[in-house]
Amino acid sequence: MSQPQNEGVSRRRVLGGAAGLAAGAAAVAALPSGGASAAAATNAPDLARWRRQAAHVTITRDDWGIPHVVGRTDADAVFGMMYAQAEDDFNRIERNYLVSLGRLAEAEGEGAIWQDLRQRLFVDPAVLKRDYAKVPAWLRKLMQAWADGLNYYLATHPEVRPRVIDRFEPWMPLSFSEGSIGGDIERVPLTQLEAFYGKRAVPMTDEERGLLFREPSGSNGIAIAPSHTRDGHALLLINPHTSFFFRSEQHVTSGEGLNAYGAATWGQFFIYQGFNANTGWMHTSSGVDNVDEFAETIVTGADGRRFYRYGTALRPVTTKTITLSYRTADGGRAQRSFTTFATHHGPIVREVDGRWIAFALMNRPLEALQQSFLRTKTRDYADFIQVADLKANSSNNTLFADSNGEIAFLVPQFMPLRDDRFDYRRPVDGSDPTTDWRGLHSLRSLPQAVNPRNGWAFNANNWPWTAAGADSPRAADYPRYFDQAGENPRGPQVVRVLTARRDFTPQTLIAAAFDPYLTAFARLVPGLVAAWDKLPGGDQQKAELAGPVGVLRDWDYRWGAQSTATSLAVFWGEALWAPLAQAARDAGMSMWDYLAERATDAQRLAALEAATERLTQDFGSWQVPWGQINRFQRNDGAIVQTFDDARPSIPVPFTSAQWGSLASFGARRYPGTKRYYGTSGNSFVAVVEFGPRLRAWAVTAGGASGHPDSPHFNDQAERYASGNLRRVYFYPEELKGHVERSYKPGH
Repeated sequence: MSQPQNEGVSRRRVLGGAAGLAAGAAAVAALPSGGASAAAATNAPDLARWRRQAAHVTITRDDWGIPHVVGRTDADAVFGMMYAQAEDDFNRIERNYLVSLGRLAEAEGEGAIWQDLRQRLFVDPAVLKRDYAKVPAWLRKLMQAWADGLNYYLATHPEVRPRVIDRFEPWMPLSFSEGSIGGDIERVPLTQLEAFYGKRAVPMTDEERGLLFREPSGSNGIAIAPSHTRDGHALLLINPHTSFFFRSEQHVTSGEGLNAYGAATWGQFFIYQGFNANTGWMHTSSGVDNVDEFAETIVTGADGRRFYRYGTALRPVTTKTITLSYRTADGGRAQRSFTTFATHHGPIVREVDGRWIAFALMNRPLEALQQSFLRTKTRDYADFIQVADLKANSSNNTLFADSNGEIAFLVPQFMPLRDDRFDYRRPVDGSDPTTDWRGLHSLRSLPQAVNPRNGWAFNANNWPWTAAGADSPRAADYPRYFDQAGENPRGPQVVRVLTARRDFTPQTLIAAAFDPYLTAFARLVPGLVAAWDKLPGGDQQKAELAGPVGVLRDWDYRWGAQSTATSLAVFWGEALWAPLAQAARDAGMSMWDYLAERATDAQRLAALEAATERLTQDFGSWQVPWGQINRFQRNDGAIVQTFDDARPSIPVPFTSAQWGSLASFGARRYPGTKRYYGTSGNSFVAVVEFGPRLRAWAVTAGGASGHPDSPHFNDQAERYASGNLRRVYFYPEELKGHVERSYKPGH
């Protein structure tokens, strides 16, 4: 998800104690009974209805600021959930819906118009409003409560000024209904969309072509069966790798059986990665291929109408006008209209060699929203798989565990059936009917590992063929399109830590999640050392690199805040990566395989020279402890921060996931900095034990609040950096003695 350059919304501290209660009460009292003064509260009936629902909700903040929301009904709980999210970071909620509704340019200007156009090619608000009429009654109540909770927050906080959306409508969650829809749409390169609809040449960026070193987006998930735990209880590791502060940690319960804890994406009313008393679910970005491009042959008729070939027939190209608003430099509003095109395969997003490319992806918002919420109320694996049969999860694998001791690895349930003769990693011929999708795979036909005999299952955004060791699904049994990710350095590292013992406890699973071994460097560094060894004795390069090579030769390949070898290795790896990225792509190899098998001795040594020079230039020596370079800093509540070497920060010992670190910290230099600052990677980490009585531990990057003047803005930073997870207060008796405040929404 792209990010804005400024915040643009008023901030308010979430106050605690008597002062906070008084301030909240004053805000409500200031609203006239005959009509609300805030933009969201447009009439007295709305306000009266919101107040009645708020009376059925209690929000309890624990001593980490985590909201524990209790509602009489599921709808009441959703109302309180959204109100609490808005208290902590309304800005992120609004921005997520500006993106999902294709309205970002209304806040950020014409530069965001192509992102909005891409979104609106697939997500049409008019269609979503019609879909809302088909929503089942139980879900309609939740969607109305979602809107009411946000609107009540705005009504009771008139000092908060939305950038664009001053009233939320109940149909809007259909635009942001499942964790993968945004990710799928974002596979469309914006430069090529602009080239096609802007009618001008726009080169692809190196980032779009995958040539830049960047932190991989994704996650780790591990499920361990009772047979491999000390106490005979299933364990689950929840470790999403996202941009920091991307999700809210919440606990949401109701009198209708809802009791879910975990990470909810800002603005969504379901726990996306988390657990209830009986089941737990962790989603990891998948390498399955279920988003496809079709190269269309366009024919223009004598009357100017456009058609596309499909078998022996010509079908009319669908045209639609999309009008987008954007903010002008002087703060005003302007519009741009685009005539867009589509075939039955999907919208046209670019042109390649004279053929228009249609983009096909899952677009099932109603089913996705149902699946996303219903999984949070499942009681066991049978329940969970019944919900999964909605087949509206398209880009996420799932690691599952439950209190019955069952565990599972599942690939996305939305998997189109296709003819495996074609390579769907590239555009296929849209004029050939045999390339079409032919319905969806049944759940039984998907690669999976359910209660594997080896006692564990995992995914680290790698292929499914090692998910359960020897009991993994076999690649030969499935079409090629079930994997396009291949292996990565985290895969062997997870296998390494999981095969090391059969007596896991929550604490040893946490230790495994932060195991410091870097598999990529264990594979790459010996080639560098061997290249240096081959240099003749009197060679100048051999003399200059003797010290750095000696440090790396003696290294145990483990990261650490005091490790100078980690600093050398990371700077060397980045220097080696950039010039070889295109060659690896041309060879059809992963970067790790290419660096290990194809990099020349000269390239390895030149990269080490570059690394030592950069370290010396920036830090005065090539012998710099990693913790002096790699830092966590949270300065303000802006979505995109400005980092500053002169301001306080803390060392982070783990590295980018590119090098095999399970604990991921995606960090780099920023304008004006020499140190690296992280913005993605480990964002929420939890370990859950499903015994007769659930136990869980968790940590959130920074803290629960997006307000810099809140005590919970950065109170978890040290725990985050050290992997010192805190105990989760899941049961009411555990929460006792840890309550910071308890209140009704609006008070």
